[in-house]
Amino acid sequence: MFHTQEIIRQGYIGNPAQLVTLRRVTVNEGKARGTQIIEVKTAGGLELDILPDAGLDIGQTRYRGVNMSWMSKNGYDSPAAIHPHETEFVNTFPGGLLYTCGLRSAGPANRDGGEWHPLHGRYHSLQAEQVCAEIADGEIVVKGTIRETALFGYCLEVKRTIRIPAFGASVTVQDTVTNQTPRDEEIMQIYHCNFGYPLLSEKARLVLPSARETVPRTDFARTGLGRECEFEKPVPGEEERVFFQKMRSEFWARLQNPALGVNMTISWSGDTLPILSQWRSMAGGDYVLGLEPTNCYIMGRHDERENGTLPVLKAWESVTNTVKIEFE
Repeated sequence: MFHTQEIIRQGYIGNPAQLVTLRRVTVNEGKARGTQIIEVKTAGGLELDILPDAGLDIGQTRYRGVNMSWMSKNGYDSPAAIHPHETEFVNTFPGGLLYTCGLRSAGPANRDGGEWHPLHGRYHSLQAEQVCAEIADGEIVVKGTIRETALFGYCLEVKRTIRIPAFGASVTVQDTVTNQTPRDEEIMQIYHCNFGYPLLSEKARLVLPSARETVPRTDFARTGLGRECEFEKPVPGEEERVFFQKMRSEFWARLQNPALGVNMTISWSGDTLPILSQWRSMAGGDYVLGLEPTNCYIMGRHDERENGTLPVLKAWESVTNTVKIEFE
């Protein structure tokens, strides 16, 4: 592994910023005014935005100057505009390389035991605390704490660590989620990773482990069985398809684009995130592949409970999830 200090000592550079960028900026115009961004650029060609105001999720991402992530029509919004309500999600969902869903519900908006849960939960609307960012031992490391709480109720804390090799092109997100109350709490989590044009095109192909079971979410998705790893040109108004990929022993997926000369590999902790939700939208203007390691079937808290598949985090217990995305 290369280290900037070694290269400085050898006399090739006098300032690490010549090779690696790590800085905080604030958007000062448009509807994203006030949004804080931690900009990261590596000597290996990876560029990405980390968003402290959105739970340290990851926004636009480029590799060697070429876009890799999917950005929705909405783009970034001011933190003041992000409200976790069903009517707001379609107007504020930005996409990005990573949009975390949860912590207490994921999937459709629903009412569970008299409590309202917005679409995909509240995580992305939570601002990170105790945020620190540094370059150390050849790595860019960003850390922070995210808490979802209620008076007389739940208290879930996420310690998020993001590691990016200064001379590489990968990003590893590790979350330790702790139930900080004396009673058990159900949790649902999706690591909603989104890839778009030009990495995603009709020339791309998804590769998955052969030892898996593919379950379509809807009847329309069922019509795409056998073609879930292939992609078409944008189709105006086409309905989205979602497949649940239940891996048996290997937990990875690879998106290859030989025309672009780029591969993306995502891997994750299969012991804590046993299911990969594959979101495939070929709709014109909403052209996206979502690869989403998850601990649930994205039904929403109420229906997941009825289905007997609502994960439980016991009193004072912690669980650690890891997701790694690599470009080459």
